[in-house]
Amino acid sequence: MPTPTDQELTERWRAEPAPLLPLLHAFHDRDGYLSEAALGVLAAALDIPLAELYGTTTFYHHLSRTPGGRTAPRVCTGPICSLRGSQMLLDQLQGAVPMPCAGRCDDPIPVLMADQVLIGQALNSAPSPLPPPNPGGIEECVFAQIREPGRATLEGYTRTGGYQGFRKALELAPTDLVQLLIDSKLAGRGGAGFPTGMKWKAVAEAAGAPKTIVCNADEGEPGCFKDRAVLDYDPHAVIEGMLIAAHATGATRGFIYLRYEYPETFLILERALDEARQAGLLGAHILGQPLSFDLYLRRGAGAYICGEEGALLNSLEGKRPFPRNRPPFPVTHGFEDLPTAVNNVETLVSVPQILRKGAEWYKGLGLNGQAGTKLISLSGDIQRPGNYEIPLGLPLKTLLHEWAGGPLPGRSIQALTMAGLSGGFLAGADLETTLDEPGIRSKGSFLGAGGIMVFDDRRDMVAAAHSAMAFFAEESCGKCFPCRIGTQRLSERLAGTAGPQELQAWITEVSDLGRTMKALSACGLGMAAPHITESLLRLFPDQVARHVQKGTPS
Repeated sequence: MPTPTDQELTERWRAEPAPLLPLLHAFHDRDGYLSEAALGVLAAALDIPLAELYGTTTFYHHLSRTPGGRTAPRVCTGPICSLRGSQMLLDQLQGAVPMPCAGRCDDPIPVLMADQVLIGQALNSAPSPLPPPNPGGIEECVFAQIREPGRATLEGYTRTGGYQGFRKALELAPTDLVQLLIDSKLAGRGGAGFPTGMKWKAVAEAAGAPKTIVCNADEGEPGCFKDRAVLDYDPHAVIEGMLIAAHATGATRGFIYLRYEYPETFLILERALDEARQAGLLGAHILGQPLSFDLYLRRGAGAYICGEEGALLNSLEGKRPFPRNRPPFPVTHGFEDLPTAVNNVETLVSVPQILRKGAEWYKGLGLNGQAGTKLISLSGDIQRPGNYEIPLGLPLKTLLHEWAGGPLPGRSIQALTMAGLSGGFLAGADLETTLDEPGIRSKGSFLGAGGIMVFDDRRDMVAAAHSAMAFFAEESCGKCFPCRIGTQRLSERLAGTAGPQELQAWITEVSDLGRTMKALSACGLGMAAPHITESLLRLFPDQVARHVQKGTPS
């Protein structure tokens, strides 16, 4: 095929909503990097000041500004891959550059080269692991049919019950559909935990149109890889969930915002969207009903902060992806300042099953009064890493020791992280808890998006904390002073390159930095990062003392 011209590329994408990201990728794919000339063309075509476009483009990790940068090997340096030898790969591969956690903690070490993901030190290409059968034999919701052959295709999806929930939804008035979701007690599974039905109710009642549904598939939290499994093996479930949301809220357009590091998933979603359009499930008058709704797939460009809904919406709009001040909230002032529901992948794929089986069924899946299930991404020093769908309220030790086989032979579990990295560490008696927000919060942490990384008795927990804080420092958007400076200062103290040499002074300074960040940061990144140092000080005082006693420059 002939190489597309500048004009052909801009005309192709300018007609669609949220055109900047696909245009940046189109020029990046064609040329292998973003040249000065390409940025000039884009600035003129989209009427964006060149300085503003430059600032937006350089915010993203994976948009190269040097020739050949797109094909340079990018090696995951996330917490688990670092334990598995990612630095060795960086040293071995010519021209290799580090990238943050790439969402394959269950299958390290990923290397991204152009749009190919290679796995392991032998660099063999590999598909995403299929979620293992539920070892507890407990009824599932999200993973109930995901292991069925051909489930990723429209034929396989409909054969296994797909789109039945949407058809049932169309039989309900939007207000009744919203009430069903409220009754089910489904809450956001991306970390915030806001009731899904209440969010949809707010969008439905908000003034302004067109309304929008956004699927947040930018799972950038280290240790989280559950959304990738759903999107790879059950993409139509996401589409169905978004169609139901459109009927409930009156939305006429939607976006799937997918993280850059999942190139194969992007192709799977493209095929699923094409199938849905050809079957009359997207577009005007779907299934002969008044509902009209179309979906657009947008690929991020590498920025952890885009998992925050305000930053994600700014990214879609072609702006620098800073978090937004709230209020107003996206339900009234979201994409293009219009009512918008932003939902996580796991949340959306739970909805069709609730429509099929009922609110009481979903509530009954949990234990000890908890409603529903939760996907857990488990990785690190554990015998059977992977994605597990657990009933909320399941004892943590049941997951670790019975379902996942416990620690590696001859080892013991020293600590684990909760909510990816954002929840800090749990250890010792704190492991005697249940997997639900009340249980985890009683231990000073939170469940969040459901990433759990296990560290056995070989690991230096101060070094683990430094790795986590260095990630937050790198990924801070820089908008607010407490997070921008605080993550850097905490990283320096955990690295031993700065800070007091006297233990109590070191603890006082680190604690004060954390309190300031939690009180004054503009978004969840700056508020969550101090959980790392707080839990380190509480659980591993002896390791902290040895670290400080090594001596750091004042």
